[in-house]
Amino acid sequence: MATEQSMTVKAPWSAPSLPPTVLWFGVVALAWAALAHFQRETVAILWQWMPHLAAGLRMNVLISALAIAIGTLLGAIVGALELSHRRWVGAPARGYVQVFRNTPVLVLIFFTTYVFPFEIRLGSLYLAFPDWIKATLGLALPASAHVAEIFRGAILSITSAQWDASASLGFGRSQTLRWVILPQCVKRVLPPWMNLYAMITMSTTLASLVGVTELLESAKNASNTVNRTDFTVLIYLAVLTLFFLYCYPITRFTTRLERKYAFH
Repeated sequence: MATEQSMTVKAPWSAPSLPPTVLWFGVVALAWAALAHFQRETVAILWQWMPHLAAGLRMNVLISALAIAIGTLLGAIVGALELSHRRWVGAPARGYVQVFRNTPVLVLIFFTTYVFPFEIRLGSLYLAFPDWIKATLGLALPASAHVAEIFRGAILSITSAQWDASASLGFGRSQTLRWVILPQCVKRVLPPWMNLYAMITMSTTLASLVGVTELLESAKNASNTVNRTDFTVLIYLAVLTLFFLYCYPITRFTTRLERKYAFH
């Protein structure tokens, strides 16, 4: 009589998960090792250009922060309108989401750059309308569409019993949404919202194509000025490292939030 043997199924190979600290220092060590291959003179030139790169990175952060702020405010409104029982309210909101979720970000940046004037006239006063604000609006439009879907999904994840209980207490639909539903949506919204912010931050490099002097444009200016191949490689490595150092903590924090606010 054959004996039964337990069979184990081997899972496909997967890379071992490294602690965040190990990964962080690994990237820094890799960057330091890469620097060792360059001449001291090249590294010294890069150091002279670092304030210029830092100013460009500040522009990236400014654009991303304003874009996500405008997108969040507009997206929350559109997401609530999508759930309206009135067709003439919900249909335009859903159309807005579909249009701006399925349009390339670069196209929207070019659109906002050329559709808005270069200056605004207020009586006898002329106010400049800089390209970085236009690029911010170009990023805010798709951000608002994604935020609208995030909010809509979070609202729909709340059980109907919450609505029924609020109605039994005499709350109207808008009151229920404001005082009961939205506070519960915050935990559900925060992780995908943080992911969206990281993606918007990385998309800010597209603003360089419309003349905004951000980090990538600053690196290109430095590369053209120095006009050395080794310096070009080094400065783009610096750009990569700066973006990583800014965006990686955001993604790690998002992962923590997803684990903390996991809903089963």
